[in-house]
Amino acid sequence: MPQITDQSGHQTVITTFEVTPGTCQDLIELLTGAYRDVISQQAGFIAAALHVNDAQTRIAIYSQWRAREDFQAMLRSDEMRARNREINALCRNFEPVMYDVAGCF
Repeated sequence: MPQITDQSGHQTVITTFEVTPGTCQDLIELLTGAYRDVISQQAGFIAAALHVNDAQTRIAIYSQWRAREDFQAMLRSDEMRARNREINALCRNFEPVMYDVAGCF
């Protein structure tokens, strides 16, 4: 489970996906499998949480990594490159963005 703190120095990645209600559940299943079988096993992975809006048109994933390089190495792996092609086919677009925690309230 993610622990949000501005003291950790970890890399935070928030990835958003634009989907349709018809593809939302399929993408959730694909993402769940990717995190369960591949991503959570990668060096530097700490935690992640998957979110979906009520209309099933947006999915967001909040993930934490030890360092930026760990996340980038996961994305470059052959397994994730293949999975990302499948993910891309189910959504209009997706965008991972790296953040530093600036404050907790």
